[in-house]
Amino acid sequence: MAQRVETAPDHEDFARHTEPFRRELLAHCYRVLGTLDEAEDLVQETYLRAWRAYDRFEGRSSIRTWLYRIATNACLTALENRGRRPLPSGLGAPAADPDTEPELAPDVVWLQPIPADPATVVAERDTLRLALIASLQHLPARQRVVLILRDVLAWPAADVAELLGTSTAAVKSSLQRARARMDEVAPAADQVTEPTEPQSRALLEQYISAFENADPTALERILREDAVLEVTPSRTWFSGRATCLPYLTRYALGEPGDWRMLPITANGQPAAVAYLLGEDGVHHVYGVAVLTTSTTGLARITVFGDPGLTGRFGCPDTLPR
Repeated sequence: MAQRVETAPDHEDFARHTEPFRRELLAHCYRVLGTLDEAEDLVQETYLRAWRAYDRFEGRSSIRTWLYRIATNACLTALENRGRRPLPSGLGAPAADPDTEPELAPDVVWLQPIPADPATVVAERDTLRLALIASLQHLPARQRVVLILRDVLAWPAADVAELLGTSTAAVKSSLQRARARMDEVAPAADQVTEPTEPQSRALLEQYISAFENADPTALERILREDAVLEVTPSRTWFSGRATCLPYLTRYALGEPGDWRMLPITANGQPAAVAYLLGEDGVHHVYGVAVLTTSTTGLARITVFGDPGLTGRFGCPDTLPR
C-alpha cells in the first residue's frame, strides 16, 4: 500500500520516513555512477531535494519509490557529457611481458570500490560486484538505469517507464539492448563458481600471508591459471598466472615485512587495505585490494592504489611499528 504523509513537514517526521532508505540509495547511486564520492554527494542532494518537496508529497507512490525517482534523475543529470569510469582491464589488452613498465594514466577517472555493510553483505554481494559495476560503465546512462532498476532492483517495467517518462515498450527494448551489451563486456575471468564464505575468507588470509611474508610460492598456490591482475592508477594490467606471478614477484612482493594488510570487505567481496613500509620504519597506507574468489582460487586481484580510500573503510593511514 502506498505510504501517505499527512503531518506537516518537520525534521523528525522527514527523517523517520526517509532515513531507512539511505544505505540502499547510496548503493543505487554507486551502481549508476561507479564512484563512492559522487554517490555520497548525490544521496545528500537527493535528501535535500526530498526535504524541499516533502510538504508536496501526496503518497501516490511509496516514499521509497519517490526517493529512488529523485536519486535516479540526479544521477542521470550527473552523467550528462561524462565519460565512463573504467578499470585498467577496460582500457585495452593485457601486457604480455611481466617486465612491462606500468603506464600511469593520470587523466583517467577510475572506478572506485565501496565498503560493504556487514548486515547486508550477503544480499548485496551479487549486485555490487566489481565486475558488474565495471560492466555497467559500458552502457549509456539511460540503459544503465533501466538495467539496474529492472534486473538488480526488480522494478516492474511500467514503474521504470513512469520514472523515466517513457513507454513500457521502450523500457523493454532498452533492457534487451543493455543485456546484450553486458554479455559482450562481462570479463570471462569474473564468471566464476562462488566459493563458500569460509573458503573465500581462507583465500583472503592466504593472500595477505603471501604478501606479508613475501612468499611467491604461497601466492602461486592460490592464483588460478587464468588469474587477472590490475592496479590503478596504471592502465597496464596482466592476464594469466604465468604473467601475473613474475610481475608480482619482481615488482610487488619485496621483502618479508614490507607489507602489512588489514582484512575488509568491499563490493561484497573479500578485500584488504594494504600498507607499505616506509623509510621511517612505519607502514603507510597504499590502497585497497579487492579479490574475486572462486572454488579454484583467486580469479582476479584489483588493486586501487589510492591512499585516500582508506578512511572509507574505517582504517588508519598508518600502522604502528
